[in-house]
Amino acid sequence: MITIGIRAAPREVTFAIYDSATSKVVNVEGIRVPAALSIPENLKYVRSNLLDILREYQVENAGVGTTEPNAQQVNIERIQIEGVIQEAFASSMLTAYFAGPIATIASKLKINRTAFKEIVDGDNQFDIENWDKTKANAREAILTAIGAVNV
Repeated sequence: MITIGIRAAPREVTFAIYDSATSKVVNVEGIRVPAALSIPENLKYVRSNLLDILREYQVENAGVGTTEPNAQQVNIERIQIEGVIQEAFASSMLTAYFAGPIATIASKLKINRTAFKEIVDGDNQFDIENWDKTKANAREAILTAIGAVNV
């Protein structure tokens, strides 16, 4: 099964493609959100690119990490992007998908929230190649993709 995990930020959406048959990360990339576009155009850009990625990799299951409900600083642009990602999932041919904060992703991975944080901080519990060279947002996207197998 091919899955995708997504971690949104205001200026970049990081996605990871995972193949559960081989237990390998196929690709990790970012969709840069153009600064020159208006917010509605940015959202359209993210949606369009995401749908292309889902088709290109023939993704079956997906997940997106969302803003923590108790976040001290809420970023409206990030929340808008997360909403568009969820809409794109609903508009696609995905078999199943989920959206949620760290606790939700951790439950899909069958680990606790503390272990999730340790893994994002560098503990390579899933034996992922180049984990030590991978940035935190990409690590979250990879973990979300692995968790999407269990949706």
